[in-house]
Amino acid sequence: MTRFAFAGMLAIVIASAGAAHAQGLALPGANARAPIEITAEEGIEWQQKARAYIARGRAHAAQGDSVVDADQLVAYYEGGDGGEATRITRIDADGQVKLASPTGVATGAKAIYNVAQGILVLTGEPRLNTATDKISARDSIEYWRDKNIVVARGQAVAVREDKTLSADVLVGNIGTAKDGSQKIVRIDAYDNVTAVTPSDTVRAARATYAVETGIAHLTGSVKITHCDGSQLNGNEAEVDMNSGRATLTSGPGGPVRGIIIPGEKGKAAPGCPTPKAGAGK
Repeated sequence: MTRFAFAGMLAIVIASAGAAHAQGLALPGANARAPIEITAEEGIEWQQKARAYIARGRAHAAQGDSVVDADQLVAYYEGGDGGEATRITRIDADGQVKLASPTGVATGAKAIYNVAQGILVLTGEPRLNTATDKISARDSIEYWRDKNIVVARGQAVAVREDKTLSADVLVGNIGTAKDGSQKIVRIDAYDNVTAVTPSDTVRAARATYAVETGIAHLTGSVKITHCDGSQLNGNEAEVDMNSGRATLTSGPGGPVRGIIIPGEKGKAAPGCPTPKAGAGK
């Protein structure tokens, strides 16, 4: 989940003969001065009363290596009177929407970009795939430019390799990674949180996941179920999503409780991965 999976995805400029100055527009991270190419099988329409430009029929907009495709693209604007420059205020992409950049591809049924607020909302079975992550949600995937966050709402799921984090809402916080690039460095998960590794399933009310370290801190009725059927219950837990090591602590709700199922040394329990040398819980 990198910043540039959204930044630079959506770019559109539609000019019409006789129209006032039409401006280029791109999300943060894209080169707004790069040439923009627009194609639409059914043509481009300028609606003066509605203050909108509409590209219909397999509409395609490309700016550098950032592309948006949809059945229809609509750019709403203000200004343009008396020689005033046209300012695009909102862009709608409808039908088979695909937003693509070198670092990711997002798809959905509809995308709305509020230019002034810097908010992009993708709905209709939204999906976001990058080189390392797959993110999906029932309701929406959003990019908030000024808050530097990406939000997935409604049965939100983030998958990286063999690890999965899901919740009602996932919020990816964008920051500077160790390599100096802008990436999502922390994910906050809210309500019905489930973290799954090859050996454990952890459930809680809330979680904070540090992406680079792989450490997840979970709170609120934490329940850890090991692949062999063993269970631990407590108030808080720290889980290393890379190694699978988990530490459970008690809290106001009472002491840690659990059911431990013994196994044979050196052998994997049914349903568990083969133990690695030096690994443990």
